Amino acid sequence: EREREKRERDRKEREREKREREEREKEKRERKRKEREREKREIEKREREKRDREKRERERKEREREKREREEREKEKRERKRKEREREKREIEKREREKRDREKRERERKEREREKRERERKETERKEREREKREREKREREKRERERKERDRKEREREKEKREKERC
Repeated sequence: EREREKRERDRKEREREKREREEREKEKRERKRKEREREKREIEKREREKRDREKRERERKEREREKREREEREKEKRERKRKEREREKREIEKREREKRDREKRERERKEREREKRERERKETERKEREREKREREKREREKRERERKERDRKEREREKEKREKERC
């Protein structure tokens, strides 16, 4: 009977040890499983954070690129406007210069015409004076000639009268 009881106790002891061992192994496996899951979550978290960082970086670079492009376009626009203003300014200056040149040429032309008319007027006056002088001289010559003829005629008449008297 004692022997049987001892075997029974031994058997129970072995079963208890076996259960405890299995329980420890089960707990160990469970810890390992939890550790693997924790590591897996950690890895996923790091990868997710890395993807998020990369995405933010791409977005930041994209915003910067868009900003640079926008600034470049605005700069080009300002440059075009500046060049257009300069072109218009040169065009206005050119038209004003051409206008001043035309007005100057016109003034000079009018001045030349005025001088020409003045010269012609003086020339006409000079010719008129010369013509008047010639006419005056001609009239004086004719008058002198008439007077001379009259004197000669009177002289002849006197001569004739004198001869007449002498004959008588």
